[in-house]
Amino acid sequence: MSSPILKLVAQRVALGILLLVAVSVLIFAGTQVLPGDVAQSILGQAATPESLANLRAELGLNDPAYIRYFRWLGGVLTGDLGTALSSGQDIATSIGGRLWNTLFLAFCAALISVPLAIVLGLLAVRYRDGWVDKLISGLALASTSFPEFFIGYLLVYFFAVQWQIFPGISTVYDGMPFLERMQAIALPAAALTLVVLAQMMRMTRAAILNVMQSAYVETAELKGLSAFSIIRKHALPNAVAPIINVVMLNLAYLIVGVVVVEVIFVYPGMGQYLVDHVTKRDVPVVQAVGLIFAAVYITLNIVADIASIVANPRLRHPK
Repeated sequence: MSSPILKLVAQRVALGILLLVAVSVLIFAGTQVLPGDVAQSILGQAATPESLANLRAELGLNDPAYIRYFRWLGGVLTGDLGTALSSGQDIATSIGGRLWNTLFLAFCAALISVPLAIVLGLLAVRYRDGWVDKLISGLALASTSFPEFFIGYLLVYFFAVQWQIFPGISTVYDGMPFLERMQAIALPAAALTLVVLAQMMRMTRAAILNVMQSAYVETAELKGLSAFSIIRKHALPNAVAPIINVVMLNLAYLIVGVVVVEVIFVYPGMGQYLVDHVTKRDVPVVQAVGLIFAAVYITLNIVADIASIVANPRLRHPK
């Protein structure tokens, strides 16, 4: 890599680290201002003042907020996410399997949505302003108009209730056969695919159309090249940077934005785990899951920025 590229990459990484630290402060502060008393929620309404005071001292709740923050942050940096207040289980151990489930679901959705979005974007550009373009753009606009929960419930109603093709509850477990697991996650994966597909397709179409207005594309047209050859050989390679950017941003959403989908299909992932412990006011779990989601989102955004920088021919070959 050239020096300008390395400098930009270092700046993005440093900015990402600072942003993650800032987010950790916001997550910690946000959980501290939640209404209610953690000790009271653990021991119940019948707890005596003495038992409440003892538990607060045991949990360190009487310490100043900044001391509790640095204690929590130090534990995170050493891999200790704390202990769940509601169950007494180690959070890192409980999260391990659920994080794998969430990543697997997001990977399956990405495996379908990314190639399909690029192909549909290319078709929309190839048949620009024709009925194919209008049909693809219309379906994409309709898809982005529906929220995740509506798409999820539609899929459950038709494919699980009416036609009984796939299960409405996505139950997975360790050692589950691969085909059974794929059948179990079919509906949540389809819901996530429909949510991100339209945005990626529209951005792919817009990026390629923007490149199609360049002078070298006009030269290729004057040479008599076919429309598809021009798109494939000239427009698409030069539109890679914005396409990579939007793909990575949507991949980040696939992982972070699965909360609603996981709740609808009762999928044992990070989103379901978070919602379950929010209702129990389990602050350490909420902090840990929130920080993991933030880290994944920021990391994928940094990867998107770096990929865009590396894919930029003006930075790779400066004059």
